[in-house]
Amino acid sequence: MLIGFMARREDRRDSPPGAASPGNAPDTGCMKLSRPASWFLLAFGVWSWFIWVTFVKNLWQDGSGLAFDGAGDPTGYFWVHLVLAITSLILGTAVGVIGLRAVRASRREEREE
Repeated sequence: MLIGFMARREDRRDSPPGAASPGNAPDTGCMKLSRPASWFLLAFGVWSWFIWVTFVKNLWQDGSGLAFDGAGDPTGYFWVHLVLAITSLILGTAVGVIGLRAVRASRREEREE
């Protein structure tokens, strides 16, 4: 199935945007983000890392009894929020990478003009 997917992708590259591919899915061509949208996505990725790393540090040092019980073992609150932070870091990284790639592409395009 993976080979079939790759073959269909190859076919779509040769067709103009909007043309039907062999799988009857129209090719939308390359997506181009505006410069402000690119910078926003990059800033969002950086902001996510700043916020969630700070949150995890504070969660780890929690002395209120929410994150750790009296014996020092992690509570359900700790695990739920740790999974939330890890998920947010992964998504923030993905969004930031998309923004970084778009910023680089816009700079490359600007130099070529």
